[in-house]
Amino acid sequence: MKVKRIDNTVLTVTNLERATRFYHEVFDMPLLDNTDTTQTLRCGHQLLKLQKKDTNFSASTIVNTTLDNVDLCILVNDKATDILNHLKSYFIDIVSGPISQADSVGTITSIFIRDYDSNLIKITTYIK
Repeated sequence: MKVKRIDNTVLTVTNLERATRFYHEVFDMPLLDNTDTTQTLRCGHQLLKLQKKDTNFSASTIVNTTLDNVDLCILVNDKATDILNHLKSYFIDIVSGPISQADSVGTITSIFIRDYDSNLIKITTYIK
């Protein structure tokens, strides 16, 4: 098997409108498809699908979804200080960071936040 990439990630949320606003506004993710129980946003080459908790889906989807169980890493092209200022303008609490560390490509700086459903989001930028 030759994996090309992850196509999409599904997050279960308690409040679909609030979660959509968070990811669309804070991360500037374009809105794509939506229904009463789901919202799809573009995140680079992948899709982020938000689904409202306790939604009945077809048999082909997982029905035992939970909140607070996702750690997401979003790679951005901004400086850490610009990221912090942006998050501050949206009144987003910083869980941890900025933290610099080595990864497989180079040195990164990461800032950790949580969304409204307590999913951990690592915002990462490469140090140039």
